[in-house]
Amino acid sequence: MTKASQPCGEAAMSEQLDVCQAIKAAPLVDALRAHRVRQLEEKLRAGPAWADRWNLVFTTESGAPLFGQEVTKKFQTILAKAGLRCQRFHDLRHAAATFMLSQGVPLRVAMEVLGHSQIAVTANTDSHVMPELRRDAAERVGELLWAKS
Repeated sequence: MTKASQPCGEAAMSEQLDVCQAIKAAPLVDALRAHRVRQLEEKLRAGPAWADRWNLVFTTESGAPLFGQEVTKKFQTILAKAGLRCQRFHDLRHAAATFMLSQGVPLRVAMEVLGHSQIAVTANTDSHVMPELRRDAAERVGELLWAKS
């Protein structure tokens, strides 16, 4: 069974905790914790109407799954307010991979964060090497080969 097809359960929860521990210093974790507090407040307000069977991170105010069209509409509104061009919501995955790699995050770690079952998927799909990274790689190899002792 591949990692992507594993059912949710204790093993999946343990793996998620490992990932969270690995990035616990990241501001993202603080944002997710704050989101969780808001979500728990929504759950209290909703009472028995809260749709708790999915255990989702991002939900409607009643705990139900978000609908793709609504997410896309909200995303486009945010982009417009920020003065950015329209793009697909899925493009955020590509951006995340590029940001991680540009910051020196190992490809294997990026693969795990993105939830890919094989490193080739990350390398071939989500990691567009920026010109600055290619230039940096060439400079590093040049320094190694032609370093003055």
